[in-house]
Amino acid sequence: MNVRRREAGVRRPWQSKQALLAVPIVLIVVITAVDQLVPEDVHLSPLLVVAPAITIAFAGPWLTALVGFLTVVAQAYIGWHFNVLMTRNVLVQILALAVMSALAVLFCVVRERHRRQLARVRTVAEATQHVLLWPLPDQLGSVQVAVLYLAAEDEAQIGGDLYAATSTEDGVRIMIGDVRGKGLPAIGEAALLIGAFREADHEHAGLAQLAAALERSVTRNLASLAPAEENEERFATALLVEIPEEDGIARIVSCGHPPPLLISADGVTLVPVNPAPPLGTGSLGPVIYTVETFSFQPGDTLLLYTDGVIEARGTDGGFYPLVERAAQWTGYSPEKLVHFLRCDLLAHTGGCLDDDAAVIALCRSRSTHGQHLEMRR
Repeated sequence: MNVRRREAGVRRPWQSKQALLAVPIVLIVVITAVDQLVPEDVHLSPLLVVAPAITIAFAGPWLTALVGFLTVVAQAYIGWHFNVLMTRNVLVQILALAVMSALAVLFCVVRERHRRQLARVRTVAEATQHVLLWPLPDQLGSVQVAVLYLAAEDEAQIGGDLYAATSTEDGVRIMIGDVRGKGLPAIGEAALLIGAFREADHEHAGLAQLAAALERSVTRNLASLAPAEENEERFATALLVEIPEEDGIARIVSCGHPPPLLISADGVTLVPVNPAPPLGTGSLGPVIYTVETFSFQPGDTLLLYTDGVIEARGTDGGFYPLVERAAQWTGYSPEKLVHFLRCDLLAHTGGCLDDDAAVIALCRSRSTHGQHLEMRR
């Protein structure tokens, strides 16, 4: 079934090109025929240049060359029909059509080369995203998971926002973060922080110790990513979340990151946090990381996000009202919640984000055995 679909997908573009190819060919035939019917002092043959001109909009070099050849043949036929083929005027028109057709083919060659280069860049970007941001499973223990990532950089699949998750004996740990800057220049710093989290998570039992380890790693390695004069401007915010498997609680540590939203039967509230400085600023002095514990019962949803969401400006200049909008989507599964948020955020910004945006929705299943939460669709 999948093979047939892929074959159909390959055939459709070719079939559409064949259908569009009929347009310039019909133009050539019509112009050639009408030019023989109008009075002799009316010359329509210069209009033949339209055929190769419109062909480059949808065809490649070979089809464009074919249309250009047919255009030159049609011009020569018109000259032969009126016995003026070898006159200076007709020869110049034939030469001009040949040059225009050659330029159209050259344009197609350059465009196809750039298109292939862009396809390779997109392939590399997608591979980088899968290597750096491993796709999170739909279920981590007793927690349902849904992720949204929107990169602000054109043609980029990943930017300065990041996330990662690991499973422990007692539950799961999730990190969401945001390095300074956006787009491709921030990928190196994001990779550094994700790698440090995955390595240090298995070596430290508490979130405070894990945050301290991330601080040391980021501070130690940032110098290799930027000139010394820019090190003071290099930092990353992060939010560490720990969800025990059995207990109806969750723990968080904020390193300068926006607090998460707790969506429960009581409504939508911001989880109170005592944020520490962002990661990478530890050289300014000792840092104390405070672990906040709050109730996270079966059926509750925890919404983690980066500042690219709450600082997204609408067409009227206002920030995106995340708390207000999330209150409209209580009771939905994480997948549905993230879908609604994506559509609403893009509608708010007119489809263009000024900064990268990442969202993770976490819902504790009503069953302690990790069965899926039954929610309205």
